[in-house]
Amino acid sequence: MSGRRSNQGSTPTGELDRAPLLGPEDVAAAAAVLDGVAVRTPLTDLADGFAVKREDLQPVGAFKVRGAFHAASRLAPERQAAGLVTHSSGNHGRALAWVARRLGVPCTVVAPDDAVETKVAAMAELGARLVRVPADERESAADAVVAETGGTLIPPYDHPHVIAGQGTVGAEILADRPDVEQVVVPIGGGGLISGIAAALRGSGVRVVGAEPELAGDAAASRRAGERVRFPREQVAATAADGLRATVLGELTWPHVRDLVADVVTIDEEAIADATRRLHAAGVACEASGAVATAGWLALPPADRTRRTVAVVSGGNVDPAWLARVLADQHERSPVPTFG
Repeated sequence: MSGRRSNQGSTPTGELDRAPLLGPEDVAAAAAVLDGVAVRTPLTDLADGFAVKREDLQPVGAFKVRGAFHAASRLAPERQAAGLVTHSSGNHGRALAWVARRLGVPCTVVAPDDAVETKVAAMAELGARLVRVPADERESAADAVVAETGGTLIPPYDHPHVIAGQGTVGAEILADRPDVEQVVVPIGGGGLISGIAAALRGSGVRVVGAEPELAGDAAASRRAGERVRFPREQVAATAADGLRATVLGELTWPHVRDLVADVVTIDEEAIADATRRLHAAGVACEASGAVATAGWLALPPADRTRRTVAVVSGGNVDPAWLARVLADQHERSPVPTFG
């Protein structure tokens, strides 16, 4: 399968495109900071040679707590006290609100008006001040909050400390499963896959990205040799709301370009199918969290024989979407397994 390319434009690369790539040493430093904060999540075997990394079991239900805490903890105390600011459709904002509560500092999250309401409510419950704006205005609105409050922006993916924190997922996989040959990772803005690829750099482990076809900008960027931006209205149509970034970051793009072996794109039915399979196996994922598993299912047979771990990035599912997906099971009974 391939991502749609209609109405796409290219984003020129900048100086950050030539910034040094992160490596295992950066991720190891982040792991020391995160010790006792982020959960060392388990691997669940679902078939011979196939397991999933359960980031849905983090305290905020997603991997984002790793990068958010690592980046915030690197700030001087006076900068922390001025407040943490971000723009997020859900999981990163929830993670940063959790981090701010732990640190005892303010947090403001600029959330797009098409964000899943249960995720927005979860941010508010953790004490975040919410600013709701149209999706295309969230970055500029976050910059305005920083200017107003003197707080510090902790972006959702395009920051070296965020990337290094997310990379601890990959370091744990390699430590817990030394014979792993392939790791499949969902791609939104690219922070998670960049960090995992950095952690596994030089190990010989193959890193494969998976993204919704409707938000297939990473695959398109690799084909074009430069960052490609997808239309906001197209990206917003995927159920994988955590992967609705329209373009890779300036820092994440070179990691995806240089350290990732392949990127596969997945249609919406494949995401729903993987969600049904994971829920039937007791893995309560959200749509975004099912994308890596859907990506593994879509790989050529030769690649599926590799000992593989797919990252279940989160479990904060949109209840209405999940109800529709699971209601379809009566037409598909029994739900296919992973064997």
